[in-house]
Amino acid sequence: MVDVIVAGHICVDLIPTLPNLPDGFSYAPGTLLEVGPATVSTGGCVPNAGGTLHRLGSRVRLVGRVGDDPFGGIVRRSLAPKGLGGDIRVVPEESTSYSVILSPPGEDRMFLHFAGANDSFGEDDLIGADLSGARMFHFGYPPIMRRMYEDGGENLAGLMARAKRAGLVTSLDMAYPDPATASGGADWPRILGRVLPEVDVFVPSLEESLLMLDPGFRSPEGGPEGTAGAVADRVSRLGERLLGMGAGIVGIKCGDLGLYLRTGSEDRLRASGLFPDAAAWADLELWSSVFEVEVAGTAGAGDATVAGLLHALLRGDSPEDAVTAAVAVGASSVEAPDATSGVKGWEETRRRISDGWRRRTDPPGSDWSSTDETGMWIRKF
Repeated sequence: MVDVIVAGHICVDLIPTLPNLPDGFSYAPGTLLEVGPATVSTGGCVPNAGGTLHRLGSRVRLVGRVGDDPFGGIVRRSLAPKGLGGDIRVVPEESTSYSVILSPPGEDRMFLHFAGANDSFGEDDLIGADLSGARMFHFGYPPIMRRMYEDGGENLAGLMARAKRAGLVTSLDMAYPDPATASGGADWPRILGRVLPEVDVFVPSLEESLLMLDPGFRSPEGGPEGTAGAVADRVSRLGERLLGMGAGIVGIKCGDLGLYLRTGSEDRLRASGLFPDAAAWADLELWSSVFEVEVAGTAGAGDATVAGLLHALLRGDSPEDAVTAAVAVGASSVEAPDATSGVKGWEETRRRISDGWRRRTDPPGSDWSSTDETGMWIRKF
Protein backbone atom coordinates (compact mmCIF):
# COMPACT_ATOMS: atom_id res chain seq x y z
CA MET A 1 0.00 0.00 0.00
CA VAL A 2 1.30 3.46 -0.93
CA ASP A 3 -0.08 6.97 -0.76
CA VAL A 4 1.45 8.36 -3.94
CA ILE A 5 2.92 6.93 -7.13
CA VAL A 6 5.34 9.49 -8.59
CA ALA A 7 6.21 8.83 -12.22
CA GLY A 8 7.94 10.58 -15.08
CA HIS A 9 11.22 12.40 -15.44
CA ILE A 10 14.33 11.23 -13.61
CA CYS A 11 17.95 12.34 -14.03
CA VAL A 12 21.24 13.05 -12.28
CA ASP A 13 21.88 16.66 -11.24
CA LEU A 14 25.42 18.02 -11.31
CA ILE A 15 25.48 21.29 -9.32
CA PRO A 16 28.82 23.11 -9.09
CA THR A 17 29.24 25.66 -6.31
CA LEU A 18 29.53 29.00 -8.11
CA PRO A 19 31.26 32.08 -6.68
CA ASN A 20 29.39 35.25 -5.74
CA LEU A 21 30.71 37.60 -8.43
CA PRO A 22 30.33 41.40 -8.16
CA ASP A 23 28.75 41.67 -11.61
CA GLY A 24 26.82 38.42 -11.48
CA PHE A 25 27.48 35.19 -13.32
CA SER A 26 27.91 35.15 -17.09
CA TYR A 27 29.33 32.79 -19.70
CA ALA A 28 32.62 34.08 -21.12
CA PRO A 29 34.11 31.84 -23.86
CA GLY A 30 37.79 31.01 -23.56
CA THR A 31 38.07 31.81 -19.84
CA LEU A 32 38.46 29.72 -16.69
CA LEU A 33 36.32 30.33 -13.62
CA GLU A 34 37.31 28.75 -10.33
CA VAL A 35 34.35 27.11 -8.61
CA GLY A 36 33.75 25.08 -5.47
CA PRO A 37 32.80 21.43 -4.92
CA ALA A 38 29.95 19.97 -6.93
CA THR A 39 26.80 18.46 -5.48
CA VAL A 40 25.87 15.27 -7.34
CA SER A 41 22.31 14.15 -6.68
CA THR A 42 19.27 12.63 -8.29
CA GLY A 43 17.02 15.12 -10.05
CA GLY A 44 13.81 15.41 -11.98
CA CYS A 45 10.26 15.11 -10.75
CA VAL A 46 10.50 11.47 -9.67
CA PRO A 47 13.28 11.72 -7.05
CA ASN A 48 12.60 15.39 -6.22
CA ALA A 49 8.85 15.28 -5.59
CA GLY A 50 8.93 11.62 -4.57
CA GLY A 51 11.87 12.07 -2.23
CA THR A 52 10.27 15.13 -0.63
CA LEU A 53 6.98 13.30 -0.11
CA HIS A 54 8.95 10.47 1.49
CA ARG A 55 10.72 12.88 3.87
CA LEU A 56 7.34 14.39 4.81
CA GLY A 57 6.01 10.95 5.71
CA SER A 58 3.99 9.86 2.67
CA ARG A 59 4.36 6.29 1.46
CA VAL A 60 5.77 6.59 -2.06
CA ARG A 61 6.46 4.44 -5.09
CA LEU A 62 8.69 5.84 -7.86
CA VAL A 63 8.39 4.93 -11.54
CA GLY A 64 10.95 6.05 -14.13
CA ARG A 65 13.61 4.99 -16.64
CA VAL A 66 17.42 5.07 -16.52
CA GLY A 67 20.18 3.56 -18.64
CA ASP A 68 22.64 0.85 -17.60
CA ASP A 69 25.45 3.39 -17.24
CA PRO A 70 27.32 5.24 -14.44
CA PHE A 71 24.62 7.90 -14.06
CA GLY A 72 21.98 5.19 -13.86
CA GLY A 73 24.03 3.58 -11.10
CA ILE A 74 24.05 6.87 -9.18
CA VAL A 75 20.25 7.01 -9.37
CA ARG A 76 19.79 3.44 -8.18
CA ARG A 77 22.35 3.70 -5.36
CA SER A 78 20.82 6.96 -4.17
CA LEU A 79 17.27 5.64 -4.01
CA ALA A 80 17.98 2.12 -2.72
CA PRO A 81 18.69 3.03 0.95
CA LYS A 82 15.30 4.80 1.10
CA GLY A 83 13.54 1.79 -0.36
CA LEU A 84 12.39 3.85 -3.35
CA GLY A 85 14.28 2.35 -6.30
CA GLY A 86 12.37 -0.87 -6.91
CA ASP A 87 10.25 0.37 -9.83
CA ILE A 88 12.99 2.33 -11.62
CA ARG A 89 13.38 0.57 -14.97
CA VAL A 90 16.89 0.00 -16.34
CA VAL A 91 16.98 0.24 -20.15
CA PRO A 92 20.43 -0.98 -21.31
CA GLU A 93 20.25 0.48 -24.82
CA GLU A 94 19.48 4.02 -23.57
CA SER A 95 21.43 6.66 -21.63
CA THR A 96 20.48 8.11 -18.27
CA SER A 97 19.31 11.71 -18.32
CA TYR A 98 21.43 14.37 -16.62
CA SER A 99 21.37 18.11 -15.93
CA VAL A 100 24.18 20.53 -15.21
CA ILE A 101 22.58 23.17 -12.98
CA LEU A 102 24.21 26.58 -12.80
CA SER A 103 22.80 28.25 -9.69
CA PRO A 104 24.77 31.43 -8.89
CA PRO A 105 24.22 33.04 -5.46
CA GLY A 106 21.28 35.43 -5.57
CA GLU A 107 20.32 34.54 -9.15
CA ASP A 108 17.90 32.13 -10.76
CA ARG A 109 19.24 28.81 -11.96
CA MET A 110 20.02 27.69 -15.52
CA PHE A 111 19.90 24.10 -16.77
CA LEU A 112 22.02 22.29 -19.34
CA HIS A 113 19.88 19.21 -19.91
CA PHE A 114 20.04 15.85 -21.70
CA ALA A 115 16.68 14.04 -21.75
CA GLY A 116 18.08 10.54 -22.33
CA ALA A 117 15.81 7.64 -21.40
CA ASN A 118 13.02 10.03 -20.39
CA ASP A 119 12.21 10.66 -24.04
CA SER A 120 11.04 7.06 -24.40
CA PHE A 121 8.78 6.96 -21.34
CA GLY A 122 5.25 5.95 -22.28
CA GLU A 123 2.06 4.45 -20.97
CA ASP A 124 3.62 1.01 -21.37
CA ASP A 125 6.07 1.84 -18.57
CA LEU A 126 3.21 1.54 -16.12
CA ILE A 127 2.35 -2.08 -15.52
CA GLY A 128 -0.96 -2.89 -13.84
CA ALA A 129 0.61 -3.54 -10.46
CA ASP A 130 2.08 -0.04 -10.37
CA LEU A 131 -1.35 1.48 -9.74
CA SER A 132 -2.62 -1.00 -7.18
CA GLY A 133 -3.19 0.12 -3.62
CA ALA A 134 -2.35 3.80 -4.18
CA ARG A 135 -4.41 6.92 -3.52
CA MET A 136 -2.71 9.40 -5.84
CA PHE A 137 -0.76 9.41 -9.12
CA HIS A 138 1.62 12.31 -9.72
CA PHE A 139 3.36 12.74 -13.07
CA GLY A 140 6.07 15.24 -13.88
CA TYR A 141 7.81 17.05 -16.72
CA PRO A 142 6.04 15.97 -19.95
CA PRO A 143 7.48 18.97 -21.89
CA ILE A 144 10.95 17.38 -21.68
CA MET A 145 9.79 13.81 -22.37
CA ARG A 146 9.31 13.42 -26.13
CA ARG A 147 6.62 10.72 -26.19
CA MET A 148 4.51 12.76 -23.80
CA TYR A 149 4.09 15.75 -26.10
CA GLU A 150 4.19 14.00 -29.48
CA ASP A 151 0.97 13.16 -31.34
CA GLY A 152 -0.99 15.88 -29.60
CA GLY A 153 -0.27 14.47 -26.15
CA GLU A 154 -1.93 11.12 -26.86
CA ASN A 155 0.44 9.16 -24.59
CA LEU A 156 0.14 11.70 -21.77
CA ALA A 157 -3.65 11.72 -21.93
CA GLY A 158 -3.68 7.92 -21.96
CA LEU A 159 -1.40 7.78 -18.95
CA MET A 160 -3.52 10.15 -16.87
CA ALA A 161 -6.77 8.48 -17.96
CA ARG A 162 -5.39 5.10 -16.93
CA ALA A 163 -4.68 6.40 -13.45
CA LYS A 164 -8.17 7.90 -13.22
CA ARG A 165 -9.77 4.61 -14.29
CA ALA A 166 -7.82 2.89 -11.53
CA GLY A 167 -9.49 5.22 -9.02
CA LEU A 168 -6.48 7.43 -8.23
CA VAL A 169 -6.44 11.18 -7.72
CA THR A 170 -4.28 12.56 -10.53
CA SER A 171 -1.69 15.32 -10.33
CA LEU A 172 0.47 16.82 -13.09
CA ASP A 173 3.53 19.07 -13.02
CA MET A 174 5.32 20.60 -15.99
CA ALA A 175 8.83 21.76 -16.94
CA TYR A 176 10.15 24.65 -19.00
CA PRO A 177 11.68 23.34 -22.23
CA ASP A 178 14.06 25.03 -24.63
CA PRO A 179 11.66 27.23 -26.68
CA ALA A 180 13.69 26.44 -29.83
CA THR A 181 12.96 22.69 -29.59
CA ALA A 182 9.97 20.69 -30.82
CA SER A 183 8.53 20.76 -27.31
CA GLY A 184 8.72 24.54 -27.10
CA GLY A 185 6.82 24.76 -30.39
CA ALA A 186 4.25 22.06 -29.57
CA ASP A 187 0.54 22.88 -29.65
CA TRP A 188 0.19 23.05 -25.88
CA PRO A 189 -3.36 24.47 -25.81
CA ARG A 190 -4.46 21.41 -27.78
CA ILE A 191 -2.43 19.05 -25.58
CA LEU A 192 -3.74 20.56 -22.34
CA GLY A 193 -7.30 20.56 -23.64
CA ARG A 194 -6.92 16.83 -24.17
CA VAL A 195 -5.12 16.05 -20.90
CA LEU A 196 -6.54 18.34 -18.20
CA PRO A 197 -10.00 16.71 -17.96
CA GLU A 198 -8.07 13.72 -16.57
CA VAL A 199 -6.08 15.88 -14.09
CA ASP A 200 -7.38 16.70 -10.61
CA VAL A 201 -4.40 18.83 -9.50
CA PHE A 202 -2.39 20.81 -12.09
CA VAL A 203 0.69 22.64 -10.77
CA PRO A 204 2.78 24.38 -13.47
CA SER A 205 4.99 27.40 -12.91
CA LEU A 206 4.08 30.84 -14.22
CA GLU A 207 6.80 30.67 -16.89
CA GLU A 208 5.59 27.27 -18.06
CA SER A 209 1.99 28.47 -18.19
CA LEU A 210 2.97 31.45 -20.30
CA LEU A 211 4.99 29.28 -22.68
CA MET A 212 2.08 26.87 -23.13
CA LEU A 213 -0.78 29.34 -23.37
CA ASP A 214 0.83 32.58 -24.53
CA PRO A 215 3.85 31.47 -26.62
CA GLY A 216 4.07 34.80 -28.43
CA PHE A 217 4.72 36.71 -25.24
CA ARG A 218 8.32 37.74 -24.69
CA SER A 219 9.95 40.26 -22.40
CA PRO A 220 11.77 43.19 -24.06
CA GLU A 221 15.01 41.18 -23.79
CA GLY A 222 13.45 38.41 -25.89
CA GLY A 223 13.20 35.79 -23.15
CA PRO A 224 10.19 34.45 -21.26
CA GLU A 225 8.60 36.72 -18.72
CA GLY A 226 10.10 36.21 -15.28
CA THR A 227 7.95 36.06 -12.19
CA ALA A 228 9.26 39.43 -11.00
CA GLY A 229 7.40 41.12 -13.88
CA ALA A 230 4.16 39.23 -13.41
CA VAL A 231 0.95 40.70 -12.04
CA ALA A 232 -1.74 38.89 -10.13
CA ASP A 233 -4.37 39.60 -12.78
CA ARG A 234 -2.34 37.77 -15.41
CA VAL A 235 -1.89 34.78 -13.11
CA SER A 236 -5.59 34.78 -12.28
CA ARG A 237 -6.53 34.73 -15.99
CA LEU A 238 -4.19 31.79 -16.53
CA GLY A 239 -5.76 29.94 -13.61
CA GLU A 240 -9.26 30.56 -14.94
CA ARG A 241 -8.29 29.33 -18.40
CA LEU A 242 -6.67 26.15 -17.06
CA LEU A 243 -9.74 25.36 -14.96
CA GLY A 244 -11.84 25.88 -18.09
CA MET A 245 -9.73 23.25 -19.85
CA GLY A 246 -10.83 20.68 -17.28
CA ALA A 247 -8.46 20.68 -14.29
CA GLY A 248 -9.98 20.36 -10.82
CA ILE A 249 -7.41 22.49 -8.98
CA VAL A 250 -4.77 24.76 -10.49
CA GLY A 251 -1.70 25.82 -8.52
CA ILE A 252 0.65 28.23 -10.30
CA LYS A 253 4.13 28.49 -8.82
CA CYS A 254 5.32 32.10 -9.00
CA GLY A 255 8.85 31.83 -7.62
CA ASP A 256 9.62 34.33 -4.88
CA LEU A 257 6.18 35.90 -5.35
CA GLY A 258 4.56 32.81 -3.87
CA LEU A 259 1.92 30.29 -4.87
CA TYR A 260 -1.46 30.95 -6.51
CA LEU A 261 -4.32 28.47 -6.06
CA ARG A 262 -7.57 28.34 -8.02
CA THR A 263 -10.16 25.62 -7.43
CA GLY A 264 -13.04 24.31 -9.50
CA SER A 265 -16.67 23.66 -8.73
CA GLU A 266 -17.93 21.47 -5.90
CA ASP A 267 -19.09 18.84 -8.41
CA ARG A 268 -15.67 18.75 -10.13
CA LEU A 269 -13.83 18.38 -6.84
CA ARG A 270 -16.18 15.73 -5.55
CA ALA A 271 -15.60 13.73 -8.73
CA SER A 272 -11.86 13.60 -7.95
CA GLY A 273 -12.53 11.42 -4.91
CA LEU A 274 -10.07 13.42 -2.78
CA PHE A 275 -12.26 15.86 -0.86
CA PRO A 276 -14.70 14.57 1.76
CA ASP A 277 -15.84 18.21 2.13
CA ALA A 278 -15.67 19.42 -1.45
CA ALA A 279 -17.77 22.49 -0.62
CA ALA A 280 -14.99 23.88 1.61
CA TRP A 281 -12.53 23.70 -1.28
CA ALA A 282 -14.77 24.77 -4.16
CA ASP A 283 -14.56 28.06 -6.08
CA LEU A 284 -11.58 29.53 -4.23
CA GLU A 285 -8.83 31.88 -5.30
CA LEU A 286 -5.92 32.07 -2.86
CA TRP A 287 -2.44 33.57 -2.95
CA SER A 288 0.29 32.63 -0.48
CA SER A 289 3.53 34.56 -0.08
CA VAL A 290 6.82 32.76 0.60
CA PHE A 291 8.65 32.17 3.87
CA GLU A 292 11.96 33.93 4.41
CA VAL A 293 15.07 31.74 4.19
CA GLU A 294 18.75 31.86 3.33
CA VAL A 295 18.90 30.47 -0.20
CA ALA A 296 21.59 27.87 -0.90
CA GLY A 297 20.14 26.66 -4.22
CA THR A 298 16.82 26.64 -6.04
CA ALA A 299 17.07 23.27 -7.84
CA GLY A 300 13.94 21.25 -7.12
CA ALA A 301 12.13 24.02 -5.24
CA GLY A 302 9.07 23.69 -7.46
CA ASP A 303 8.91 19.93 -6.89
CA ALA A 304 9.19 20.45 -3.14
CA THR A 305 6.35 22.98 -3.24
CA VAL A 306 4.17 20.52 -5.13
CA ALA A 307 5.07 17.72 -2.71
CA GLY A 308 4.07 19.88 0.25
CA LEU A 309 0.72 20.61 -1.38
CA LEU A 310 0.05 16.95 -2.25
CA HIS A 311 1.00 15.72 1.22
CA ALA A 312 -1.39 18.26 2.78
CA LEU A 313 -4.16 17.22 0.38
CA LEU A 314 -3.70 13.57 1.33
CA ARG A 315 -3.94 14.56 4.99
CA GLY A 316 -7.23 16.36 4.39
CA ASP A 317 -5.93 19.82 5.36
CA SER A 318 -7.89 23.01 4.72
CA PRO A 319 -7.09 25.04 1.57
CA GLU A 320 -5.22 27.68 3.59
CA ASP A 321 -3.19 25.11 5.49
CA ALA A 322 -2.40 23.17 2.32
CA VAL A 323 -1.09 26.23 0.48
CA THR A 324 0.90 27.30 3.53
CA ALA A 325 2.44 23.83 3.74
CA ALA A 326 3.35 23.98 0.05
CA VAL A 327 5.33 27.23 0.30
CA ALA A 328 6.90 26.11 3.60
CA VAL A 329 8.25 22.89 2.11
CA GLY A 330 9.43 24.80 -0.97
CA ALA A 331 11.25 27.27 1.28
CA SER A 332 12.93 24.45 3.21
CA SER A 333 14.13 22.95 -0.05
CA VAL A 334 16.12 26.03 -1.09
CA GLU A 335 18.09 25.96 2.15
CA ALA A 336 20.26 23.20 0.61
CA PRO A 337 21.94 23.01 -2.83
CA ASP A 338 19.99 19.90 -3.86
CA ALA A 339 16.24 19.36 -3.97
CA THR A 340 15.48 17.30 -0.88
CA SER A 341 18.13 17.42 1.87
CA GLY A 342 16.85 20.75 3.22
CA VAL A 343 13.33 19.37 3.70
CA LYS A 344 12.37 18.41 7.24
CA GLY A 345 9.69 15.99 8.41
CA TRP A 346 6.05 17.05 8.41
CA GLU A 347 5.76 17.74 12.15
CA GLU A 348 9.00 19.73 12.25
CA THR A 349 7.86 21.78 9.25
CA ARG A 350 4.48 22.53 10.85
CA ARG A 351 6.18 23.40 14.15
CA ARG A 352 8.48 25.87 12.38
CA ILE A 353 5.41 27.59 10.90
CA SER A 354 3.56 27.76 14.23
CA ASP A 355 6.70 29.08 15.98
CA GLY A 356 6.53 32.26 13.90
CA TRP A 357 8.56 31.56 10.76
CA ARG A 358 8.69 34.94 9.02
CA ARG A 359 6.68 35.27 5.86
CA ARG A 360 6.49 38.05 3.30
CA THR A 361 3.50 40.34 3.74
CA ASP A 362 3.20 42.18 0.41
CA PRO A 363 -0.29 41.62 -1.09
CA PRO A 364 -0.46 40.36 -4.68
CA GLY A 365 -2.83 43.16 -5.73
CA SER A 366 -5.25 45.80 -4.50
CA ASP A 367 -8.33 43.62 -4.97
CA TRP A 368 -7.04 40.82 -2.71
CA SER A 369 -8.18 40.62 0.92
CA SER A 370 -5.96 39.38 3.75
CA THR A 371 -7.07 36.33 5.68
CA ASP A 372 -6.57 35.49 9.34
CA GLU A 373 -3.23 33.96 8.39
CA THR A 374 -0.27 36.27 7.75
CA GLY A 375 0.92 36.13 4.17
CA MET A 376 -2.32 34.65 2.81
CA TRP A 377 -4.81 36.48 0.59
CA ILE A 378 -8.17 35.61 -0.93
CA ARG A 379 -10.15 37.06 -3.80
CA LYS A 380 -13.83 36.51 -4.52
CA PHE A 381 -14.85 35.90 -8.13
